[in-house]
Amino acid sequence: MGSIGIDLGTSGVKAVLLDAKGALRAEATAPLTLQNPKPLWSEQAPEDWWAASQAAMTELGRQADLSEVRGIGLSGQMHGAVLLDAADRVLRPAILWNDARSAAECRLLDKLARRITGNLAMPGFTAPKLLWVRRHEPEIFAATARVLLPKDWLRLRLTGDAVSEMSDASGTLWLDIAGRRWSAEMLAASGLSERHMPRLVEGTEPTGTLRRDVARAFRLPDGVVVAGGGGDNAAGAVGLGCIAAGQTFLSLGTSGVVFVCDAAHHPAPERAVHAFCHCLPGAWHRMAVILSAAMCVGWLARVTGASSEAVLIAELEREGVAARHGPVFLPYLAGERTPHNDPNASGVFFGLAGSTTRAALTRAVLEGVAFALADGIEVLEESGGRIEALSVTGGGARSALWGRILAAALGRRLLYHAGGEVGPALGAARLGAIAAGAGTVEEVCPVPPIVRVEEPESDLAATLSPRRAIFRRLYGDLRGAFAERSGCGGS
Repeated sequence: MGSIGIDLGTSGVKAVLLDAKGALRAEATAPLTLQNPKPLWSEQAPEDWWAASQAAMTELGRQADLSEVRGIGLSGQMHGAVLLDAADRVLRPAILWNDARSAAECRLLDKLARRITGNLAMPGFTAPKLLWVRRHEPEIFAATARVLLPKDWLRLRLTGDAVSEMSDASGTLWLDIAGRRWSAEMLAASGLSERHMPRLVEGTEPTGTLRRDVARAFRLPDGVVVAGGGGDNAAGAVGLGCIAAGQTFLSLGTSGVVFVCDAAHHPAPERAVHAFCHCLPGAWHRMAVILSAAMCVGWLARVTGASSEAVLIAELEREGVAARHGPVFLPYLAGERTPHNDPNASGVFFGLAGSTTRAALTRAVLEGVAFALADGIEVLEESGGRIEALSVTGGGARSALWGRILAAALGRRLLYHAGGEVGPALGAARLGAIAAGAGTVEEVCPVPPIVRVEEPESDLAATLSPRRAIFRRLYGDLRGAFAERSGCGGS
């Protein structure tokens, strides 16, 4: 029996195939693009997700025989708002996790959100997006019969069923996270009710089976079960075997996440920590989230004319990773969450000179993301115990040089696992296997073998320490200017 994981990311859709023993047999990716029609806005057309999913599945079918597949799991970018009418037609482009237009609406929800969900109301979350639509697009809001998250809209196309699961639903601000159920009070504050919401399940549960026409198009047998799945980070945790309290990992995708498994709900909203349900029954987790991680390297490649991120990394390797001087970078290209909760924060290079090279800019970007993640680890440790080591996942895990910088800046051992760069799609496939009856969570979700360990280098850590001090000062010095630039006034 095999299983497939489909991860609906921000930059692309990834599909992976696992065999009956849980080994990775094939993978395929189809790209996606972002639309930014106005400052602070970030949108995608759901039909583009479907087209990319079809392309990824078609390529997977070219690479391997899919006739033994019995389960599919879904993962995806969290917080996005897909608004549907009574006939399940999409009413407007989906508003994404890195959209920051709803800061004013967050202020209306924040006190209630802290009390009911244990989380701050942030512009990236789903509930303030709906308040924004009610205020600025009232005809769209009036026509809205259902709101789905990105991966759950994809499920609707695959199965015809409107279902979500606990980890992704946690990021809406409509879930009673401790009770693992929709909150009527939070929904009412957004002008909605439970009739607008999908049915809730755990990530390991079946939610339906593939429609026959979809199964034929994807070269899959009839009766393939689709699991509840998970939000991208929760699914990434399952892929790394992070299923028990105290296990941790670092995700280097478009965004950056430090993830800690918990046996209970432990909110810490005062420092912008996310405290959500895990996609596994009876489990929760905390996250420190930065909105721009590997995205920063892609941005630098684009604006400097590099043909790829790999070209930038190779240039830096030739120049040398350690430098006491050179620019410092604030990686706030889409605002920031942990620990600042500041949608107005923006990216900054500080300390440019006529002699600054592209390699020096790359070094600053890699360091800046590492420093931002170090800020997140500190606030997670305030609400829990010390984090001794981190498993690493996501596309950024491919760079050994970035691993050296991260280990030194974080002061932690980094563990690299077989298949770690596959990310949430691996965990989604594991959830699909469980839903199809392949075994228990413990049987299906072992920790993958460690293929490399990055230890903190003392000399590099000593070089980075004063640079991180500058990094931390810069945000405080510029916070008022960020707000003024966005027309919000100083604070």
